[in-house]
Amino acid sequence: MVAASFFFSVMSACVYALGQCEPQMPALVVSFFRVLINMVLLVAAACWRRDVMALFGDFRMSLWARGVFGTLALMLSFSSIQLIGPGESSFLGATSGVFVALLGPLVLEQRSSWLMWAAILGAFSGVSLMFDPQWSGGELWGRVMALGGGLLSAMAYLMVALAGRSNAPETVIFYFCLVAVAIHLAYFAAYDFVPPVSVDAWLIMLFGGLSASAAQHYMTRAYQLAPAALVSAVGYLAPVLSLGWGVVLFSKIPDSKALAGCLLVLTSGVLLPFLSGRNRYAK
Repeated sequence: MVAASFFFSVMSACVYALGQCEPQMPALVVSFFRVLINMVLLVAAACWRRDVMALFGDFRMSLWARGVFGTLALMLSFSSIQLIGPGESSFLGATSGVFVALLGPLVLEQRSSWLMWAAILGAFSGVSLMFDPQWSGGELWGRVMALGGGLLSAMAYLMVALAGRSNAPETVIFYFCLVAVAIHLAYFAAYDFVPPVSVDAWLIMLFGGLSASAAQHYMTRAYQLAPAALVSAVGYLAPVLSLGWGVVLFSKIPDSKALAGCLLVLTSGVLLPFLSGRNRYAK
């Protein structure tokens, strides 16, 4: 999971770098190539194994729903990264685990202890601190998008839980990529497709796509090999690393209130899977 967190943070840094390198290119072009690279790698591996049909699993509706929620979360996440930087965007996106704990009793009929509710309240207190300096202005929408991405990611994880264990992790990822490519193509049919122009942008985009694919692979293996609560807690290393990349590479330094909010989200997010006793959700 440490490796997955590292590669997720590299992906976030690449998304922000692309926005700086070619500001005229929409963030959705970046997210499109990210899922396209991931899908090509999945299909290539399945062809190598001569088992392409295994990627389609049992065709259950929750797989398609996971793809829709995950795609919308990805679009919002990449857009927010280019607006507010990889650090704060990643911490707001990390509220997905908090939203899972909040929505779990409604969707999966799970019980929540008072300690879990206290951690959820702490996380949203951190979110309010991150919004406090920017209740208005150009960065407000970036924060709203990042938080919306966290909510939609939580819905995607809940769909994975509803799908049960009847589908392989590769199948879940494949549906996400398949639906994401279709939604992106529908978007580009209505709006202009603006591809990268410079060689540097193409290289950054390729590197970001490969990093995202590596991150998903290592995260899947982590949930297969280690206790889920521990894996989920270690996963909060990703926003910490993203914040570090933002400071070191792009001089994106949050103010003191935003940093305090990040700390509250981090602390509450790490504690939640242990308070719940189990964590069945994976990206």
